[in-house]
Amino acid sequence: MPYAAQTPDDLLPRSEILGMSGLTFMQRVLKGEIAGAPIAATLNFNLLEVEEGRVRFCGTPEFSAMNPSGAVHGGWYGALLDSALGCAVMTKVPQGSVYTTLEYKVNITRAIPLGMFVHCDAVVDHAGRTTSVAHGEIRGAEDGKLYATGSTTCIIMKPG
Repeated sequence: MPYAAQTPDDLLPRSEILGMSGLTFMQRVLKGEIAGAPIAATLNFNLLEVEEGRVRFCGTPEFSAMNPSGAVHGGWYGALLDSALGCAVMTKVPQGSVYTTLEYKVNITRAIPLGMFVHCDAVVDHAGRTTSVAHGEIRGAEDGKLYATGSTTCIIMKPG
């Protein structure tokens, strides 16, 4: 079961990350061998499935994710989609490289009710030498309704 880093010391040094493929890294996060991103615990979402070019997250927005008008803040949708989209891209990153988000877009199609359990699926559409593109969606785990879609462009880099 994945776990989120609690302190900077929980995070794997970049040199170790560069020593494995992105797919291996993500599989090890899923198995709980490597700590995941602290933001996942903060925002109450988690990695659920990993395969090459695809990931699934799950999560539930809590009271702390609400905006002043009583709805789930758009940033919660964005953080969940950015995490899933980036992790899908990571599964295609070769050993010795890293990625970062260049841009991402979120389209909220309906409000997620507070406390609703959702799935966020992300799929890589293009994995090139220097850029990758992915798309994803948030759906209710029980009702299957579409709550948001998103897309990203990521840059692939060889540090040093």
